[in-house]
Amino acid sequence: MRETAPVRGHLPDENPGFVGRRTELGRISAALAEHRLVTVTGVGGVGKTRLALRAAHRAAGLYPDGAWWTDLTPLDGDRLLVALVADSVDLSDHTPGMATTGLCRRLADDRLLLVLDSCEHLAEPCARLVTELLAAAPGLTVLATSRRPLGVEGERVVALDPLPPAGGDALELLRRAAGEDFPAAGPAGEICVRLEGIPLALELAAAQIRLQGAEAVRDQLGTRFDAPPSARFDLLAHTERVWPSRHQTLRAAIGWSHELSAPLERLLWARLSVFRGPFDLESATAVCIGGPLDRATLPAALDGLVRASVVRPPDAGGRLRMLDTIRAYGATWLDRTGETGTVADRHAAHFRGLARRGETAWHGTRQLRWYRTVDAHHTDLRTALDRLLRTDPDAALDLVGSVAFAWSCRGRLREARDGLEQALLLSGSRGRARARALWALGVTLVLQGEFGPAQEVSERCAREARFTEYEEALEAERAEAPGPDAHPDPYAEAGRPRRGDLTLDAAALAGLLALTTGRTMAAFVVVDHVLDAVPGGPADSAARLRCGLVRVFALTGLGRLAEAREQALALRALCEQLDEHWTRTALEYQLALTGLLEGEPAAAAGHARAMLEGTRRLGASLGVALGLDVLATALAAAGDGERAADVSGTGEAYWRSTGQPRRGLPGLRALREKYTDTARATIGEPAYEEIFLRALTGLPQDGLDRALRGSSQG
Repeated sequence: MRETAPVRGHLPDENPGFVGRRTELGRISAALAEHRLVTVTGVGGVGKTRLALRAAHRAAGLYPDGAWWTDLTPLDGDRLLVALVADSVDLSDHTPGMATTGLCRRLADDRLLLVLDSCEHLAEPCARLVTELLAAAPGLTVLATSRRPLGVEGERVVALDPLPPAGGDALELLRRAAGEDFPAAGPAGEICVRLEGIPLALELAAAQIRLQGAEAVRDQLGTRFDAPPSARFDLLAHTERVWPSRHQTLRAAIGWSHELSAPLERLLWARLSVFRGPFDLESATAVCIGGPLDRATLPAALDGLVRASVVRPPDAGGRLRMLDTIRAYGATWLDRTGETGTVADRHAAHFRGLARRGETAWHGTRQLRWYRTVDAHHTDLRTALDRLLRTDPDAALDLVGSVAFAWSCRGRLREARDGLEQALLLSGSRGRARARALWALGVTLVLQGEFGPAQEVSERCAREARFTEYEEALEAERAEAPGPDAHPDPYAEAGRPRRGDLTLDAAALAGLLALTTGRTMAAFVVVDHVLDAVPGGPADSAARLRCGLVRVFALTGLGRLAEAREQALALRALCEQLDEHWTRTALEYQLALTGLLEGEPAAAAGHARAMLEGTRRLGASLGVALGLDVLATALAAAGDGERAADVSGTGEAYWRSTGQPRRGLPGLRALREKYTDTARATIGEPAYEEIFLRALTGLPQDGLDRALRGSSQG
């Protein structure tokens, strides 16, 4: 029995304000016990998400492989549906082929609960995906929330009604949200009845109670909600769609909150609707200022929306968000003001700028901070990319070329590849942005094992680099020539890449491809030639570091171990001075491999643990898998069979999270097989298998912690 099973998976923290729903929780628990697909349905704001989260937390311990949460609200279409679900179950899918293949393989042998929240806008694609997953994974159970059933065979629907308006649960929710202990009889009870027990409407009313008091809120609701629908709020006068009574009540409650907001707050509410994910004050300011809403007035307007519960309070990282129902209401008003396109363009421009600043910051002390910033804003970077693909493909190419390498490092290979291929197809621009995008696409294809397409992209990248740097050299010559038509040096601007960096990155890509396909000498020749031909110091740029890294690996593969170790240590020292993490982590891997080849397993283990620390900070599951392999090999070579089995089992778990079988450099594969056989013989095949399987089926992060501590399960 797996004692750690109840805490496997990933579920968001529960809202401490959860009230009631005992009957509904019982119905969901009973449905999950008998059906593989359970869908909680109900109108917006009725509490589907909150109830599903509570039910998932309660049921998680029944699933050996845990409960996993997927929020579908950020998606504007189904193109990235599978990628989002894969990411939510920690599948950093590095495999090529059909998008669902890796996900089906990841779930095939597991017994887990997958929660798909907010399926209504993707009901048909969700239905197709769920059908395929349930067929491929016999141990999978799906809990979905949607405003309507998915329509999949065998689906059990649990319809969720609002809280009983005159019951104690609705009043208790209002009390907790308002922070007051209202009596059962009086204005608070009347508010619950007016709002028909709809949780989101009650939360909005509670925010106004904190500002105005219960009696004033009761009176306002009475005035508005007793009026004919056409006189309530302007938005409700439009009858293109007949809303269910309770949904109309919710929209009226949101409209009431909208009317009570100050003019600048209403303007900000509408403009904030362009954000699909969490946002911070800096992004809100960049996207939403204009007219009377400026840098001086926006913070107060934002505070007002937080006090009114229109915007959720900031989390520990200072990020705020709006619930999807409230965001959709704001989007309607933004459309009516005629600003939808303008604000969407401003949003896209802001995140394009963030991507470009981050790429510049990659080389230096801000690398890790920028990497995490890109991860935190991933949803809105994707939203901005989708907008630019429709409106400005050249800008889309610039944005995705700036972030795709970070996405690939994070395991988002499908998203990186999808965005790069679309932008390269739609954009006709030549130059630096195209060369950079081709380089990023080539790296992504190599990581997916698509070596044939990677070779073609590598050749295109080299041609584009030569073309671009030739054009830039001509421009630089014109800038140096005297005369009224002289142009500034294109390399003189602050933050611009160094001359020759495109050539260096093209060579690094060609070298990486050669290494992974067993052509070690070719890898060495291409990067060594370019490093000698392009002037500059060894740490002048990220591109030069990447070329230097490939040369170190090539030297190792050629058996020139002393040279490889010397150059690796020199590069690592430079990375430490720069506080550069990605190259330093890769160098630790190379030094571990060199230690193994030189017969120094203790040194190899130390470097492997340093690599694992780095890859964990970067959230790179493929890097963790590679690091665990080299650490397990080092432990086996040192004669520590028990810890080698434990680390190897954890490594297998991480390899499965990448959606592909174990791989790595050819030299390491041979050493791993050799020393694994030794470890099995040392402690005995049954003992090795028992430890290996215990680590494989346990929590991967616990296994990684043990590997870094140097301890085993015992």
